[in-house]
Amino acid sequence: MKLKTIAQCIAVIGISGASSGLVLAQEKPAEVPQRVEITGSSIKRIAAEGALPIEIITRKQLEAAGIVTAEQLISTLNINGNGSDNLASNADVTSGAQRGNNGASTANLRGQGADSTLVLLNGRRVATHGMKGSAVDLNSIPMAAVERVEVLKDGASAIYGTDAIGGVINFILRKNYTGLEAQAFTDITQQGGGNINRVSVVGGFGDLDKDNYNVLITATHSENEALRGDQRAFVNTFQPNRGLSVDTRGTPSATVFATSLANTILSNKSNNGPTLPGGTQVNSAINVLNLPGGAGCGSVDGMAPYDAKLWDVASSQYACAWDTGRAAVLQQPVKNDNFVSRATFKIGTHQLFAEAVGSQVEVAKRFSPNQVSPGTNFPASSFYPSTGAAYNSVFNAIVAVFPSIEANRGAPIAYRWRCMECGNREITTKTEAGRLQLGADGQIGKWDYRVGLSRAYSESESKLGTGYNYTVALANALGTGIINPFLKAGEKQTQAAMDLINSTSATGVTLYGGKTTLTQADAALSGEIYTLPAGAVMAAVGMDLRKEEYTFNGDARVSNARPAILNAPFDDANALPNVSRDIRAVYAEVLIPVLKNMEVTIAGRQDHYSGFGSTFNPKIAFRYTPSDALLFRGSYNTGFRAPSFNQLFNGITESQYVGKDLVDPATCPTLKVDSTKPGCGSITPNTLNGGKANLGPETAKQATVGFVWAPVAEFSANMDLWEIHKENTITSIDLTTLLLNYGLFKDQFIRDANGALVQIDQRWVNAGSSITRGLEVGARANGAIWQGKWTAGIDGSYLIEKKSRPLANAPYGDSEVGRFTFTGDLGLKWKHTAYVTYTQGDWTGTFSQIYRDGYKDQVLPGVQNGIVVPSNYNPNVKAYSIFNISATYSGIKNMTLTAGMKNIFNTDPPFAVTYDSNTGAGSSWEPRVADPRGRSFTLLANYKFK
Repeated sequence: MKLKTIAQCIAVIGISGASSGLVLAQEKPAEVPQRVEITGSSIKRIAAEGALPIEIITRKQLEAAGIVTAEQLISTLNINGNGSDNLASNADVTSGAQRGNNGASTANLRGQGADSTLVLLNGRRVATHGMKGSAVDLNSIPMAAVERVEVLKDGASAIYGTDAIGGVINFILRKNYTGLEAQAFTDITQQGGGNINRVSVVGGFGDLDKDNYNVLITATHSENEALRGDQRAFVNTFQPNRGLSVDTRGTPSATVFATSLANTILSNKSNNGPTLPGGTQVNSAINVLNLPGGAGCGSVDGMAPYDAKLWDVASSQYACAWDTGRAAVLQQPVKNDNFVSRATFKIGTHQLFAEAVGSQVEVAKRFSPNQVSPGTNFPASSFYPSTGAAYNSVFNAIVAVFPSIEANRGAPIAYRWRCMECGNREITTKTEAGRLQLGADGQIGKWDYRVGLSRAYSESESKLGTGYNYTVALANALGTGIINPFLKAGEKQTQAAMDLINSTSATGVTLYGGKTTLTQADAALSGEIYTLPAGAVMAAVGMDLRKEEYTFNGDARVSNARPAILNAPFDDANALPNVSRDIRAVYAEVLIPVLKNMEVTIAGRQDHYSGFGSTFNPKIAFRYTPSDALLFRGSYNTGFRAPSFNQLFNGITESQYVGKDLVDPATCPTLKVDSTKPGCGSITPNTLNGGKANLGPETAKQATVGFVWAPVAEFSANMDLWEIHKENTITSIDLTTLLLNYGLFKDQFIRDANGALVQIDQRWVNAGSSITRGLEVGARANGAIWQGKWTAGIDGSYLIEKKSRPLANAPYGDSEVGRFTFTGDLGLKWKHTAYVTYTQGDWTGTFSQIYRDGYKDQVLPGVQNGIVVPSNYNPNVKAYSIFNISATYSGIKNMTLTAGMKNIFNTDPPFAVTYDSNTGAGSSWEPRVADPRGRSFTLLANYKFK
């Protein structure tokens, strides 16, 4: 086998082998291969010559797989992590780093996070999402105009600078297209909801080689319909026999609560709470439906008994809960319009071009109705008064079981109520993004050059839809007693009550908005500089000048017209009127042919940031072919990620911890509230969140080593071992970690003069480190049978290690591989995709599998503390495996038809305890792993006009 043949094989399999499971067409190489710039290098060369693991996915592969959005593509990549980066994972209440992700979907290569994955368009940067400002929104990528996608599975800060720790995804658009074609695509689910539709048109005229010019225009409109939780049977948070139930007592038929705010029926100056006959005090949360003789929690749709044992809250044994998971959208509705316009002119060996890319994306986030809690987020005046129509029925039902509260008759009722009449909460986000790029590339003598100037922006604005009400107005309305929060099955609010609720609505209020702007000038020069016995020494040098700007209003309302809106996530404390920074960078790369069959590439880049100074990042890579059939390759490099504007400049937000489950770790080592033990009483300090202007960059050291083996033209295999070691991780340390590591974080616990804990500092810090190590493998074969050609392949990713520590001087925690984590990346041990394709004449058929390994499930407190052992409990989440099939027919003149079926066996996402008492859209499934749509049918029609 000739070396040229293995090079062709490597080019076909994307250097390291594709990990997406998409079919790789066996494209015939050009007779005279042209030098091109491959992602991860500034030196133009023949594609197969590189030493880095690169995956190349073509437009035909995307069409065959029924993939029309960048989010869909990223979800199929084995190299992509399993973080909360998609729209399903952000469809409910979010907190911490996920705040500000409204409407955004991002990539997360090798599990290093969205802000450590660099996304390029035609090899150059685009503006990050306007709302959060730290990662590119994949919804802004014009997928209908994409010719191919190059995924670099290696660090690339030595070439591209910041954000390229996990890798680089380069979306490359069509060029030099002539003709006119229209395309229509639909993806319809069998069970309803979540359908996807797209129409696009592309036109071009002028041939660069013949006419010395080309003009390309594309336009696309796509819509992803909403998929609600109540449209899928696997969404059921009431499965206590499997260790899952809902930790909310905000129910459509309200739960009565004790409170210290004022005298109520469950808390009175002369009575500390309800007691059973005999004097035993037992309750602080009671729902009359769940009392002996009551109608039962399940008599109201969506309600069930609160599982006090599973959550280890004995005082709520008579409470009810409501399934919040069914109210969330599993697939957020998205409307996307984008266009691309490009004009290219050829003058001798030079090409000049102007390119404009724009998009408008509208996303609606919908989740459970608001929980109204007089006594927590409302004043005592909003308690249900004794003059209310339902007062006697509620009081009499409770006093029948707890006679000790008779003395409290006439006192108002404090309660927690799910305001179904207010509607599901909705936040709509519109994002407009665009980039104008001017550039030129070509040859000057033996040197290739590239220059460019661009201006890009992304501007987002979120508005409140249904489900949000003005706090004071709603509190006053509740205090009248006209609104009845204790409705039972079959009962409805009066018209007067509905009018009162509707009069408090805040629908249409602009929540907040942000805008990022990127201005960039770049230039690169590459070519041969010397000739050694083994071949030509090639080099590249380049410069990069950028100005990054960010604004965030936090609350778009004028300052004198900002009445409070219940639970609306305004973020005025983090408003940034206009912040910016300048980046100057120079880089160089040299390829040295040490032997005829071995080359070494050395690269380095110096970046200077206004704000924190300079950073230098080198890289060395090698490519060695000891025989025509075997290639070894490897690299070592350092990388960095600059802190985002939010992490640097956000204001300090101080909020009181409202739960009753927090103790002072200095006086209560068990960390469990127990008022009978000294120092273990419940405390409610304030927590501090916000930015720090003195943050430095995250840094990384990473290495890759692997091989490609192609003994014959009909077979090839690849394997790459990689490791990423991150230091100075920018993190906001979660409260649980702070408590469990109190000895390491004493400075974060702020006390008054008497030693009482008054504040806990959770602001961003350069604190931790992490180690991630994995193995990527693949194999593929091809041949001929029955007058046709077949191709088969499998690509997998094996996660060997994933662990972190909160401080550099702290020990590493337990391995996170195969174990549930709430935030960040879910470390699945094994992921693979496999496929087989067959082509005969005008027909091509594809059968593929996507597999995601199982993991150790979350354990709720009652199970963890041994309070209860669920009858059908399984500590492991099962693997997720689906199969797809498609067929393409090109026998009709000017037309190509592709029909397919996704998830042939209609496999539901595996059961998982993904519910969190405050955040999380998963409920009984894991949106970071599985697709909730079920079986769907796809049809793509592409027509080329004459």
